[in-house]
Amino acid sequence: MSLAMTKQEREGFLADLHVGIISITEEGRGPLTVPIWYSYAPGGEVRVVTGRTTRKARLLGRARRFSLCAQTETPPYKYVSVEGPIIAIEPADLERDRRPLAHRYYGVRAGDRYIERTRAETVENVLVRMRPERWTTGRYKGHHDRPSPEQLQWTGCVGPSVSTLAE
Repeated sequence: MSLAMTKQEREGFLADLHVGIISITEEGRGPLTVPIWYSYAPGGEVRVVTGRTTRKARLLGRARRFSLCAQTETPPYKYVSVEGPIIAIEPADLERDRRPLAHRYYGVRAGDRYIERTRAETVENVLVRMRPERWTTGRYKGHHDRPSPEQLQWTGCVGPSVSTLAE
């Protein structure tokens, strides 16, 4: 069985709710790699919002491309990593960009409260749009991909999660 995802699977996974990890090249150092909210619709662009004067925004403006990884935090583990060129950096709009992201991550009521609490400090946010160019995916299904209880005990990782992992 292949561990790679089909195009439909990878685009659906990326469109699902995950906190992304964005990586941006930084000359003379390793890449800046930090968590970020994002949105994506299958066949579309990866969209992120950040402060115009942040280190992240400055690096995005210089690099003109970024990578984003989304993953599950529980078994069966899956991930999608996507990389591509930035096609636009433009002023973020509250209703078009920020509110939908807040609703995506917090739900409507809590998202609206978040928007109201952060409205003053996010006036100068920018929307960064990236066209996915390269995809890397992985999924680990079945008992052969997960550690056995014996492997977990051998490494000292015993506890309540052992029976769940060994199903």
